[in-house]
Amino acid sequence: MTLTSKQRAYLKGLAMEMDPVYHIGKESLTPEIIKGLDDAVAARELIKVAILKNCEDDVRSIAETAAERTKSILVQVIGRRFILYRPAKKPKITLP
Repeated sequence: MTLTSKQRAYLKGLAMEMDPVYHIGKESLTPEIIKGLDDAVAARELIKVAILKNCEDDVRSIAETAAERTKSILVQVIGRRFILYRPAKKPKITLP
């Protein structure tokens, strides 16, 4: 699934008020973190993730890997945070 620019902007607006659900530290992406991200995006559809300063890996590569492994869409990477979206079978979020 790909998002249009209007849908992406809508999701960014929703995520703006959210606090990060996960914080990724110096261990980077472990199988436990991926499992937690997968569970969180399955429950909420839209999540924000923060990468701590002690993580030396590239933020964009972490975000892309997390999106790929959780089968979700990378909505945005801004600073040391990124937003993931995966529609549920019964979506709570209605895209424009």
